[in-house]
Amino acid sequence: MKKKIALVTGGFTGESVISLKSAAVVEKTIDREKYDVYKILIYPGDWHFVSASGEKIPVDLNDFSIAMGDEKIKFDGVFNILHGSPGEDGKLAGYFDMLGIPYTTCDQLTSAITMNKGYTKAIVQDIPELNLAKSIQFFENSHENLSKIKAELTLPLFIKPNNGGSSIGMSKVKTWEELPEALEKAFAEDKQVLVEEFVSGREFSIGVFKGKGKITVLPATEIVSSKEFFDYEAKYVPGVCEEITPGRMNEEEIERVGRVVTQVYEKLNCKGAVRIDYFLQQETSKFYFIEINTVPGQTETSLISQQVRAIGMEVKDFYTQLIEEMF
Repeated sequence: MKKKIALVTGGFTGESVISLKSAAVVEKTIDREKYDVYKILIYPGDWHFVSASGEKIPVDLNDFSIAMGDEKIKFDGVFNILHGSPGEDGKLAGYFDMLGIPYTTCDQLTSAITMNKGYTKAIVQDIPELNLAKSIQFFENSHENLSKIKAELTLPLFIKPNNGGSSIGMSKVKTWEELPEALEKAFAEDKQVLVEEFVSGREFSIGVFKGKGKITVLPATEIVSSKEFFDYEAKYVPGVCEEITPGRMNEEEIERVGRVVTQVYEKLNCKGAVRIDYFLQQETSKFYFIEINTVPGQTETSLISQQVRAIGMEVKDFYTQLIEEMF
């Protein structure tokens, strides 16, 4: 008997566009001999499934089921590919927890914490060999912020929405004159903003997942961007940045990064596949943690997909491991 899997996508933020692209890839790649897959679209006040005939079938939120003719379809598990809210910030996880439905991503608490860059850094800061850029977290856009930043941090700076994804609202500030506008831009995206010192180094992104009961660290991807930093355009517009998988690291760096990211995964109590972004500082090669993404993209060109293929694994088998780890 095949398991019924709900593939949840859409979302309440601008990241829904990327979520739909990821879902299209998962939908066509997932092992249909093992699973019956139902793509569930989740939008504010509109959760539905579109049947083969094009009929829009609403989801019964009392038990997360759909009615197909006389049949009531309930799901054995959820493949979560909904980036941003509510799929990545813990809201959906809490809902599924209450219904007792397993899902492929982190639990409610981990999802909520990791969406907050400042809180995440506070938890991982004492991991050996992990370094953090000096930063200040703000909860409102007041005039006093400017003087506090000037007193405590040195240029250049990164200004970023604390809870945002896909680098929307992020700026690199090289002069104090640019600071007010950058803060405005970030606060337009979020009520909390993180201001941190720029670390000069090589940028990498690495996938870590749990499958068959063990944690696997994938080969890191090195990001060589023609932009100042890995912003929305660099992430999603072809040709703006070069992605090298496996990234250029020596054996010592590979081993050290593997140790650090495994501890990040364990300390944050992660589940499923996550992507951790980091710098190796110029000259020192020290590991600087940037952020963690608990619902990483799964498009054809996504970093996780590249990394899975780099270890000789079929992406289909990777998805199977994520699904089986739920049960």
